[in-house]
Amino acid sequence: MPGGPDHIVHIAGDLDALSDIYTRAGFTVGVRNRHPFGTHNRIIQLDEFYFELLAIAEPERIQPHGPQAFSFGAYNRDFLKLHEGLSMLLLKSSDAAADAKAFDTAGIGGFKPFDFAREGKRPDGSVVKLAFSLAFAQDRASPNVRFAVCQHHYPENFWNRAFQKHANGAKRLLGVVLVAERPADHVQVLKALAEGVAPGSDADGIAVQTPNGEIAVVKPAAFHARFGVAPAIAGEGMTLNALRMSVADLDATAAVLRAGGVAAIRHGDCLVVPPAAASGATLVFEAA
Repeated sequence: MPGGPDHIVHIAGDLDALSDIYTRAGFTVGVRNRHPFGTHNRIIQLDEFYFELLAIAEPERIQPHGPQAFSFGAYNRDFLKLHEGLSMLLLKSSDAAADAKAFDTAGIGGFKPFDFAREGKRPDGSVVKLAFSLAFAQDRASPNVRFAVCQHHYPENFWNRAFQKHANGAKRLLGVVLVAERPADHVQVLKALAEGVAPGSDADGIAVQTPNGEIAVVKPAAFHARFGVAPAIAGEGMTLNALRMSVADLDATAAVLRAGGVAAIRHGDCLVVPPAAASGATLVFEAA
C-alpha cells in the first residue's frame, strides 16, 4: 500500500531552463533521461524523495488515453497547455498491482498498472538498470492534479547518497501542500492515498501524516497566510502547489539562493521561493 510521497512531477516547457532554476537554487540536478513515451526528465534526489523535472520532448511519441489506460505523457502535455508547475504526486509502493485494486475499490482508480524501464547512471558514469511500476489514481473533481504510486524494482540502482548532497542544504521532504476552496470535499481521496488513515481537519483544511511527510489540502487564504505567497495553480477541486523541505541552516540556504539569483522571501520560520521564480512551484525551506 502507499507509503507516503515518493516524488512529484514538475512540468515546464523547457527542461534545461527549469533545471537551471533548480541548479541556481542550490540543488544537484541529474542528467537528462529519455522516456519511450515522449517525455524527458532530470532528477533531484532528497532522502527517500525526489523531484522529477519534466518536459514534453518528443510529442509524436505520446500515446492517447485509452480504456483503463492513463497516458502520463498526454496528461502532462495537456497540463502544460494551461500552466507550468507541479502536476502529479506519486507515492511509494511495494506492490503497484495491489494498489491499483485498492484505488479501484476506493473509487479513485480505474486504470491498469503501467510498467516501464530505462537506463540510469551512477555518479561514476557506470550504467545501471532501472524499472518502475505505476498505478494511477484521480480525484474526478480535480482535473488539474493526478496521483499515482511508484514501485521501484531496482531501488538500489536508483537511490544514491552522492546525488542527495545539495549546496542549499536540503535534506528531507517535510510535506506537500495542495490547495482547494473546500478541502473537506477531498477527505475520502486523501484517506485512500494515505493507506486508509483518516486526515485531521481544522479551519484551514485537512492533512494526514505519512511515513514520508505530510500531505495537506488547505484553503487559498490559508496557503497565503502560511507561506506569504498566493498559490500559482488554480482550478476545480485540488491543485498541487508547494513542497516543504528541511534544511540545517536557513541563513546558509538564503545565501545560496541569493548567489544564484533566485528570489526568496523570509516568512515566519520559512524561506519561500515563490512560484514566479520557480516555474509555478512554491518551494519552502524550513529549519530541521
